[in-house]
Amino acid sequence: MTLSHDVAGDGPTVVLLHSTVCDRRMWDPQVPVLAAAGYRVVRCDFRGFGDSPVPDRPSSDADDVVELMDSLGAEQVALVGASGGGRVALEIAAGRPQRVTALALLCTARSGHQPGAELRAFGDREDALFADGDVAAATELNVDMWVGPAAGQAAREQVRRMQRHAFDVQLAAEEFPPLRTEPDLGAITARTLLVSGAHDVIDFREIAVELADRITGARHVELDWAGHLPSLERPDAVNPLLLDFLRGA
Repeated sequence: MTLSHDVAGDGPTVVLLHSTVCDRRMWDPQVPVLAAAGYRVVRCDFRGFGDSPVPDRPSSDADDVVELMDSLGAEQVALVGASGGGRVALEIAAGRPQRVTALALLCTARSGHQPGAELRAFGDREDALFADGDVAAATELNVDMWVGPAAGQAAREQVRRMQRHAFDVQLAAEEFPPLRTEPDLGAITARTLLVSGAHDVIDFREIAVELADRITGARHVELDWAGHLPSLERPDAVNPLLLDFLRGA
């Protein structure tokens, strides 16, 4: 299946992989900036998010993204992944290192990470709201949890729309377990930037610190103003960071 996607600009290919609180619309502030800087920007919706249909069998987001890369003739790409999109990017970069030239991970998740107390409590609360049929409250729980204090109301509303759409689509469909592999971090050869937020759940800073230690040459930057979605919360600060990294500065 080809994921729903769009392409802007010409030049080296940058693939943007969204957080699983969002869909590809989360990259609205980045696409025109990256395209104007001379990149071909590809963003896609994972299955069950945005315009991509829910999976009808167990499936791999990483394989779906590689299939999209192949369909676009993108032999080598830079990957930019946020949260759950970062987990997918890690899997691609480790499993197909020759395909990934640069890897920027914003508040990334990671396969195999054992959640801490705050993340477990969040999951329990979300499950309880779903059990009560209160999707609106579950949506607000996610907005409050994942959107940091630097974000304006427009960003909060955008996350609210994206998360509610994902819930409505996914809760109405049969659930299939995702196919994931824990990445061999030693196999990653791409230049790597790890970004964490001081206002994010501690798990994601711990993941960034671990990855910075285990991926050769990786650099970790913590943003003192950021929550879990810095590219939406303050694109004016994140866009220059991404451009400098992609240019090799």
